[in-house]
Amino acid sequence: MLQIPPATKTLMLVCVALFCLGYLLPQQAVFLSGFALWPLASGNFGPWQVVTYAFLHGGEMHLFFNMLGLWMFGSELERLWGQRRYLMFLLSGVLAAAATQLIVTPLLGSNAPTVGASGALFALLLAYGMLFPNRVIMPLFPPIPMKARTFVIVFGALELFLGLYSRGSGVAHFAHLGGMVGGFLMIRYWRGHPPFGRRR
Repeated sequence: MLQIPPATKTLMLVCVALFCLGYLLPQQAVFLSGFALWPLASGNFGPWQVVTYAFLHGGEMHLFFNMLGLWMFGSELERLWGQRRYLMFLLSGVLAAAATQLIVTPLLGSNAPTVGASGALFALLLAYGMLFPNRVIMPLFPPIPMKARTFVIVFGALELFLGLYSRGSGVAHFAHLGGMVGGFLMIRYWRGHPPFGRRR
């Protein structure tokens, strides 16, 4: 197993440390909830939350799968792009997912906060599928080998379906899609594709 590059390793350690803080010290849960992404109309929203929510997770499995995806896809992309561009890309996914969630939650009548790095993870997933479309990967669910491009299309379609037809599940499916859109736009910006200007 290749060594985890520094930015990915740091992000994983921060997420795990904050999760342990809230888990081992229940009195800290109230403090940490101030960093979750609350709906605009909740009275608990703060502008810093559009970033800080990505470092918090709602349970062991939520944390495990996000960190697994960050390691699987983020490590290779960080080595390819370097730390600065990699962190810029992650931020685009986090912000796009947050913006999408803030727009969607009042439409769904939800007043619950959002946590998790899933928006950034879905941005990484999209980038991986765009840069390595024919790379064969083996997802945990379903355990069927498939090309990265196919994997991205399947999971994107699944998130859209679940977002439309599984309301009340507690999963921010539209935020995941927002993260993918943010990652897609960032890659187009770097490549100088419409609606952006010259290649960067």
